[in-house]
Amino acid sequence: MAFIYFIGFLIALNQYGALVGEKGILPMKNFLQGVRFRQAPSIFIFYRSDRFLQMCAGLGVALSLFAFSGMSEKCGLFVSMLVWFVLWALYQSFVNAGGIFYSYGWEIMLLEAGFLAIFLGSADVAPSILTIGLYRWVLFRMMLGAGLIKIRCDSCWRAFTTMTFYYETQPLPGPFSRLFHRLPIFIHKLSVLFTHVVELVVPFFFFWPEKGVALAGTVTILFQVLLLLSGNLSWLNCLTIVLCFSCFSDTYIHLVFPWIRTPFASLSGIHFGLTTALAALIAYLSIKPIKNLLSSRQVMNRNFDPLNLVNTYGAFGSVTRVRREIIIEGTSDLGLSETTNWVPYEFKAKPGSVTRHPPQVTPYHYKIDWQMWFAAMSDYKHHPWFIPFIDRLLEGNAGVAALLRHNPFPEKPPAFIRARLYEYKFAPKRSSGEDFWVRKEIGEYLPPVYLRKKTDPIKNPL
Repeated sequence: MAFIYFIGFLIALNQYGALVGEKGILPMKNFLQGVRFRQAPSIFIFYRSDRFLQMCAGLGVALSLFAFSGMSEKCGLFVSMLVWFVLWALYQSFVNAGGIFYSYGWEIMLLEAGFLAIFLGSADVAPSILTIGLYRWVLFRMMLGAGLIKIRCDSCWRAFTTMTFYYETQPLPGPFSRLFHRLPIFIHKLSVLFTHVVELVVPFFFFWPEKGVALAGTVTILFQVLLLLSGNLSWLNCLTIVLCFSCFSDTYIHLVFPWIRTPFASLSGIHFGLTTALAALIAYLSIKPIKNLLSSRQVMNRNFDPLNLVNTYGAFGSVTRVRREIIIEGTSDLGLSETTNWVPYEFKAKPGSVTRHPPQVTPYHYKIDWQMWFAAMSDYKHHPWFIPFIDRLLEGNAGVAALLRHNPFPEKPPAFIRARLYEYKFAPKRSSGEDFWVRKEIGEYLPPVYLRKKTDPIKNPL
């Protein structure tokens, strides 16, 4: 849990200011104006300078490393609970002020699991069976929600055809995605069947006796490892694996980690009272998520309380059949013509150059790359962050440019920027050269645009 917090705060340290900072793509001040603390609890409602954002992210990195070292658990119950509470409260602030860039399931899943971590206790105290059961409850809702949304919302899951195109069209393919894509059709069909079993049947074994729940946890971990190898889904799969550890008793833990033999003391009266109150609170807050699971109008990745304590989850309720990519290009030419030299920007994880192999970045996450995948599905007018993103590139915003792998205009921003839409496919086995992708141009996504300034000598030629 501490390692995943570390990744989350590291992402905030590197990207948050460029995304929602004072000069970011969608400054949080526009979102937080008029928002009350109880609606979106965040310290950034009161103070949100870029320096303060960096300080909070840096504090989160430091505390998560302190927890990862185990020192927080060796300092007693009070220090342990305090460290995990501050980690949770800090990350809550980032999520609630992050807008669309922080609106995905793994964010609220980390908050829900992170809140429970506050009550696990220090290294010398046996964790309450209630807290362990609540972790299984998170795992149950996450896996079952993902399974139900699939069979309810997209026919390809019912027809067992999803995997014939999923690896190619997923948001951020990885280095092994093309190998998975080339597997025989019958393997793809078995993969869909395995997915349905793991997400719709196995979750009910999370509450079985020792052997049954251990088997369910093992199968779920295997499933998550396969997903890790096949693409980049932030820390979603890593966090799910962490949750699966709640499925194993000491007997099974010692089989894999024989050196872990800590003598545990029983819970204190205060600790027992806190975990009992926690269980009662989670039970009450679970009513709406349960209704959502049972509903034919199920929604995924949604919170039902402002603190993100009990949420609903899901993944790939709708799967795209064709991969479309937006290629953003700029030029220093002051006038546009058929001979204008357009140079592409390159992103860190999303496909661009057909010769570049996709990187393995999980559990890290490049948020602007993820948003570009969604933007390619519809007109840019449906994505309010896209034009401000182009504006920042035209301004030569160094923070936003740092979100990219390659900025072709490091010294001076371009005069014009445009965006073209392409269809991408994995290069076939027999293709010549070193191409990983083949692509064909679909057409214009964004016409050439420039920054309008009083002193700007450029005249719009269009």
